[in-house]
Amino acid sequence: MRLKPIALAVAATVALTLPAAAQQTKRGNETLKKYCTGDYLTYCGNLAPDDPATDACFQKNWKKLSENCRRAIDAYEAEQQQNAPAKNRQGSQGGRERRG
Repeated sequence: MRLKPIALAVAATVALTLPAAAQQTKRGNETLKKYCTGDYLTYCGNLAPDDPATDACFQKNWKKLSENCRRAIDAYEAEQQQNAPAKNRQGSQGGRERRG
């Protein structure tokens, strides 16, 4: 499931806006924070950022996410693939077709 790290990164990035959570995690990036905070709060805000259910929530609501959030997630995934060891990249091909 390719979306899992992204959902956690988005949720963790949103959590960075909260003082207590900012000390707990540093995952995600500013682009995800900028473009996905509203979507997180709208569709998955009842879930804790590190809750595995957050991953399922983002996957379930993929088609409802704003275009900018989806683009930010796609860019983040591409960046993570480039930075991942080769053996981790092999299983992540084609994950987008399974969303939503």
